[in-house]
Amino acid sequence: MNDWIDIGTLSDIPLRGARTVQVEGEKEIAVFRTGDDKVFALVNECPHKKGPLSQGIVHGHSVACPLHNWNIALASGEAQGEDRGCTPTIAVRREGDRILIAHPQTLQVAA
Repeated sequence: MNDWIDIGTLSDIPLRGARTVQVEGEKEIAVFRTGDDKVFALVNECPHKKGPLSQGIVHGHSVACPLHNWNIALASGEAQGEDRGCTPTIAVRREGDRILIAHPQTLQVAA
C-alpha cells in the first residue's frame, strides 16, 4: 500500500478554504489552504459535535467550526481558547505544486 495519496495541486484548494477527500473505508478528510499557502489536513469532524470543518472559515492557521464556532488549530487539531478536544490530523507534504496526504491509517492525534 502506498503511504502517500496525491490529491491534486495547490490551486485545487481554495485560498483560505478547504476541499474534502474520501479514502475508501476511512473518515472524510478536510484539506485546508491558508492565506500564506500552507496546507493542512484533518479528519473532517469538529471534536465538539462532529461539525464539518471543511465548511468553516479559515483564519490564520485555524478553522472555525460552522456549527458552534469552535476554533481548531490546523497544525495540531486542538480546540483553542476555553474549548477542549482534538481532531485527528493527517500528515501533508508538497512535491512542487502537488499536494500529498499520508494514508489515514497513519492518523496522528496531538498530545
